[in-house]
Amino acid sequence: MAKYKPRLAARALILHEDRLLLVNAYPSARLGLWCAPGGGCEAGQSLPENLAREVHEETGLTITVGPPVLVNEFHDPDTGFHQVDLFFRCQLVAGDLDETWTDPEGVVTDRRFFSRTELAAGQVSFKPDSLPEAAWGTQAAHYDPLEVILK
Repeated sequence: MAKYKPRLAARALILHEDRLLLVNAYPSARLGLWCAPGGGCEAGQSLPENLAREVHEETGLTITVGPPVLVNEFHDPDTGFHQVDLFFRCQLVAGDLDETWTDPEGVVTDRRFFSRTELAAGQVSFKPDSLPEAAWGTQAAHYDPLEVILK
């Protein structure tokens, strides 16, 4: 039996000037791995409310949350940790990335916009692998099967 119940998280796909916003959500930039901003959902708040709060905490940006476009799962077979990420198309409403912004939880160490070319060229380590297709693709929501977590 798994040690954990699956954790639910919401993530934002924010394109600005045809560049995708990603964050390095590992203390001390461990792994050098980038992901879409967002995080764990709190009970009593809708997924869009959770996502807008998480994006603001991690980036200082204000967004509107659009439709879901990707469901992704990952797990750690050694600990039983299992997370389900729901990715939503979002629009930037207000704010600019500010180098002095700090995540109150201290998880996000860096934030920046990446071009599709940078992601496709392998210049950036990111997860999930289907992130570019979800961000720039035109298909409706899709499911990205369970992946083993990177350590």
